[in-house]
Amino acid sequence: MTTLSSRALNRALLGRQFLLARTDHTPLEVIGRLVALQAQEPNWPYVGLWSRIHGFTHSQLTTLLQDRKVVRSGLLRSTQHLAAADDFRRLRPLLQPVLDRTARSAYFARNSAGLDTASLVAAGLELLAGGTTPRKELARRLAERHPGRDGRILAGEIELRAPLVHSPATGTWGSWGTRSAVSVTPAETWLGRPMAPVAAKDLIRRYLAAFGPAGTMDVQAWSGLTRLGEIVSDMRAELRHYHDPDGRELIDLADAELPDPDTPAPVRLLPAFDNVLLGHADRTRIISHEDRKRVMPGQAQVRPTFLVDGRVHGSWSLDGGTLRLTPFRPLSAIDRAALEQEAERLLPFVGGENVSYRSPIAIRHAERP
Repeated sequence: MTTLSSRALNRALLGRQFLLARTDHTPLEVIGRLVALQAQEPNWPYVGLWSRIHGFTHSQLTTLLQDRKVVRSGLLRSTQHLAAADDFRRLRPLLQPVLDRTARSAYFARNSAGLDTASLVAAGLELLAGGTTPRKELARRLAERHPGRDGRILAGEIELRAPLVHSPATGTWGSWGTRSAVSVTPAETWLGRPMAPVAAKDLIRRYLAAFGPAGTMDVQAWSGLTRLGEIVSDMRAELRHYHDPDGRELIDLADAELPDPDTPAPVRLLPAFDNVLLGHADRTRIISHEDRKRVMPGQAQVRPTFLVDGRVHGSWSLDGGTLRLTPFRPLSAIDRAALEQEAERLLPFVGGENVSYRSPIAIRHAERP
């Protein structure tokens, strides 16, 4: 089998993620290619699409949410994602064991101990009555039915165990801090169509189209599913096979093209929780172990980053109208100019007023004990 260098894997990933060059595909088509966009905070998917699509505007995604063509709900790894409506109908049932596993964790299990799970979910859906209900109201009603238990946690468990869709308002630009104002609707009611689960093989193919070449452990880390090895083995004849620089086997779609490893990679600013940083168990194709600790410091944080030559080179933030660039290492004059130009282009989209650049030397001094 051919061994692919880290650079070859990097360029393949960037190409499939529309980060080698912005695309003219529609936002719905891009979301479909990426399978889903992580969306705990509503603004970040907008930034992710801006970095991938020529001329992307806020209204394009907002309209998709309002028209019920894109939905926000728990999906991959039990976290909030945006997905195309038809993809959600197919993928949520396949991923349901992942969400059920989260619902069995101690946080939820302590609160619902002694309750029959099926009865709890049935009661929750009955309270929703096939319509849209504020999460707070669902929690209040559940607490009334189950005195002594935390209604908010019960509502959260039902949202994990049953496919509920968030109202569009909580997924639109500028909806920071609206978690307490979320309203939920049974997905089949919202979409007007039943769930229609796909096979795991279909999910693996979709993953490879967006993240390949990759290993079985990568698919599992991205999806939250486990024990996919036998399924991948059954697909062996239809897939192309490679090795990574450490000798691990990688799989890919047979007709997937790999870019030239020498393809230039433009500077890109990525949102917090961007797909490209979360799609693999081994993320060294795009971020070093050292930088991963800076970007993912714990407590489920994944900070906004920027790419230089296709790899994470620093982080950025928006504070009081200032877009602050924080490089982890010195940049050449050419790369710094390209980074600042891209940041200036992003400014009006995120409502910023100016760009600041923090010297890596100052950062190293600040990090010393």
